Amino acid sequence: MKLRKKTALVAGATRGIGLAIARGLAAEGVRLVLPWHDDWPDDAKTLQDEFGDTGGNHILVRADLRERQDVDKVAVAAEKKAGALHILINNIERGGMPIVHGSYERSINRDQWQLELDTTLLAKRLIFESCLPLMQKTGQASVINISSIAAITGRSGPAGLLYSDGYAAANRAIASLTETWARISAPSVRVNEIMLGIFDTRHGRDTRGWQALSTAQKKKLLDHTLLGRTGSPGEVVDTVLFLLQKAEYMTGTTIRLDGGYVLGGEKALPVPDGIL
Repeated sequence: MKLRKKTALVAGATRGIGLAIARGLAAEGVRLVLPWHDDWPDDAKTLQDEFGDTGGNHILVRADLRERQDVDKVAVAAEKKAGALHILINNIERGGMPIVHGSYERSINRDQWQLELDTTLLAKRLIFESCLPLMQKTGQASVINISSIAAITGRSGPAGLLYSDGYAAANRAIASLTETWARISAPSVRVNEIMLGIFDTRHGRDTRGWQALSTAQKKKLLDHTLLGRTGSPGEVVDTVLFLLQKAEYMTGTTIRLDGGYVLGGEKALPVPDGIL
């Protein structure tokens, strides 16, 4: 897909990975549709300051993406102001880090489980369903679901400090949606997934959770990662651009971008001498 003059909806673009993807697509000449919500007011202001004063090119819509009527409002704005939607970056999520938030049993976490499922899973479904008819009209469109290796690790090993049960459960379900959506959207819309490990702005060094870890806990997480480091947002942007620009025969596929964290828990042993 040639990106210049295309239109992309980027969910979760107020911060971190989503903001990096929005900037990367804008640099390629893509017009952005950016939903924002006032749960992170400082981040929303940053988004508005950067993309809201660009001669009317980008489209910012205040919306709670867990609510059907708000999601439909975003799709209507995309059609009315841009006339088309070629790309959906389904990046919205919410997960409480156990190292920060503690147990679901705490009174402050009374609604946390439902918040994680509604934001990480339900919102993705609502956005996809609302935007699919508009994307199908283009003849060539692409959806990228952003998920987490929490789907695989749950709270096992060092990752248990970063990934809560609700977040892990929601992310495991995303793979099923990716495959189902690829089936129902073909051939005009491709649907793929990027499953992220620990990134600087997502569970990594630029987050409260990472700062709350001890030096020993951080070392365990990095030792568990084959490449021995966390990822950068730019590496996610590069993968997004690959899927959009180069992977036109790819749909229903999950790319695991985790530096080898999932594989790092067990070592490959030497082959035994045998007994024959």
